[in-house]
Amino acid sequence: MKAEFTAIIEPAPEGGYWAICPEVPGTNGQGETVEEAKNNLREAIELILEDRRQDILRGLPEDAIQEKVLVG
Repeated sequence: MKAEFTAIIEPAPEGGYWAICPEVPGTNGQGETVEEAKNNLREAIELILEDRRQDILRGLPEDAIQEKVLVG
């Protein structure tokens, strides 16, 4: 799945950078470089969204219809 998210990256007071994604609450990343912070944020977004997806699917009844929806 491909999607586009906003990365807000700021210098960390102790050095390096930290990043958050406003579209996915709870995600953050950090790194010595901007690129490293972005990569860590990308991984956090993927993990949180997959975890949320699995939580929802566990509670579905067996006869629920699951289909893909394309956005964008």
